[in-house]
Amino acid sequence: VAAYTQPPRPAHRGKALTPSPVDRCAEALGIPVATPRSLKSDEEKAAFAALAPDVAVVAAYGLILGQAILDTPRLGCLNVHASLLPRWRGAAPIQRAILAGDAKTGVTIMAMARGLDTGPMIARAVTPINGKTAGELTEELAAIGARLVVETLADRGSWRAEEQDDAQATYAAKIDKAEARLDFARPAIEVERAVRAFNPAPGAFFEHDGERIRVLAAKVVDAQGAPGDVRDDRLTIACGEAAIRPALLQRAGRGAMTAEALLRGFPIPPGTRLA
Repeated sequence: VAAYTQPPRPAHRGKALTPSPVDRCAEALGIPVATPRSLKSDEEKAAFAALAPDVAVVAAYGLILGQAILDTPRLGCLNVHASLLPRWRGAAPIQRAILAGDAKTGVTIMAMARGLDTGPMIARAVTPINGKTAGELTEELAAIGARLVVETLADRGSWRAEEQDDAQATYAAKIDKAEARLDFARPAIEVERAVRAFNPAPGAFFEHDGERIRVLAAKVVDAQGAPGDVRDDRLTIACGEAAIRPALLQRAGRGAMTAEALLRGFPIPPGTRLA
C-alpha cells in the first residue's frame, strides 16, 4: 500500500536533492512513497495508520519506529536483519561478523519489538562468509533477505516465532571511520579481516609520505618483522603476527591497481615503516 524511505539527499557534484533507490523503484511501480524525516509526530502516526496495512516490512530503514507504528499493522512489523540473531544486533552486523572471524552469517526475519533487534525470530537463512568482503556479503544477503521475507509472508499461516536468547547476544556497533586505519600491530589474520570488512566503505588504509593508500584486497603470508615494516619489494607488511601482502590498492583520486603497479609510480622500498 505504500513505501517508506529516507528523504532525498544532496548527491553528485551539483549536490542536487536525489531520491533514494527505493523511492525511484516504488515510483516506477506506481507505489505511493512517503519520505518523512521522523515518524514521531502525531501527523505521521495518523498517516501511517490511515494506510491500514496488514504488515510492514522493514530493511535498513534508519528511522526509529515507536510503539504506535509497531502496533499499527495487523500482523506487526517484520525486520529483515543481516545476521543470525541474537548474534550481531545493531547497526553493522555484516562488518562485525567479518571482523570477528565468524565462519557464517545470514538473514533473520524478526518480529519487531521495543529494544534493539530483540524481537522474536520467524525465519532465517545461513550463508558462509568464506573470504567475502562486506560489499559482496551485503549484495548476497540483500538477495537472500528479499527472497526469505517473500517466502515468510506467503507462509504467514504457519509462523512459529522463537524468542531470542539474550545471553547469546552480541552488539554490532556502528563503524567509526577511525577503525579503517590498519593497525599492523595486530595479527595479520585480523588485519586481512579489516581489509574485507571495510571494503567498500569506509575503506581500510595506511599512510605513506602524507598520502592515504586504501587496501582493497590482501592475503596473509608467512613473514616476520616489526609491525608495519615493509619486508620486500612486493609490499609484504609485517604485522604483530605473520604479515599481509596487499593485492589491490588505491591512491586518492585514482582507480584500483595491483601492488606491482602502485610501486612503479609510488615507491615504498623494503625497510619502510608504515602506519
